[in-house]
Amino acid sequence: MKKLFLMLFLCHFSSAVKHTLRYALTTSSREQDFMFVGIAVVDGIVAVNCDSINKKVEPKQDWMKKAYEDNPRILERHTQQCYYPNFFKTTIHDLKQRFNQSGEPSVFLLQKTPSSPVSCHATGFFPARAMMFWRKDGEEIHEDVEHREILPNHDGTFQMSVDLDLSSVTREDWWRYDCVFHLSGVKDNIVTRLDEAVIRTNRERPSNMAVLIVAAMVALALFLVAAFGFMAYKKKKAKGPPSPPDNGPEVSEKLNPAN
Repeated sequence: MKKLFLMLFLCHFSSAVKHTLRYALTTSSREQDFMFVGIAVVDGIVAVNCDSINKKVEPKQDWMKKAYEDNPRILERHTQQCYYPNFFKTTIHDLKQRFNQSGEPSVFLLQKTPSSPVSCHATGFFPARAMMFWRKDGEEIHEDVEHREILPNHDGTFQMSVDLDLSSVTREDWWRYDCVFHLSGVKDNIVTRLDEAVIRTNRERPSNMAVLIVAAMVALALFLVAAFGFMAYKKKKAKGPPSPPDNGPEVSEKLNPAN
């Protein structure tokens, strides 16, 4: 069950003594249910309460009861708000969207290099009351774990990280580890199992274009080698067979003996 508390401060009216009027609204909501309890506090005294179950306004002070009797339109308006709490429901929904208090921040795993620690990172949550830790076989661990401080995001939400050093852990045992993120006020935790397939990394992976470029360069190199080899063969063939060696006068005498 998710709960939010909304308080509006209004100061009014024209007299020598200033008075304060505060409206406090407590809501609890589930997927298909929405309940609220509202009170009006005048000068620190509860004057009226109302809830979505009884769907009626109950004055808690005699002077408030008399005010309703003298101004029935005010009583009617407050009663309608109890019967039809769409205004409060819409207000709470808007606040949950604005502050991202849905209990479902982004949680993912990061790793710079294969030898770097794996970081469990959560971002986009509110409020800053959150905790995160690593588990092994369902038990929280502290060895080889480094907690980083909670940092603000530009949109008013927060982020945090917890690193796990896996240098002494074999790949076969990775499945025994998981990261748990808990946001204050939210019942369900976010559990992320250590899985190499879901780890985000900054390492550059070759794209299809890079593979094509490398393949083209290799093909070009092979073509150039073959071309130079063919040209050398053609040049050698164009010279014809080699001339017989010249053995000098001794050979000439044998070929032309003296008579």
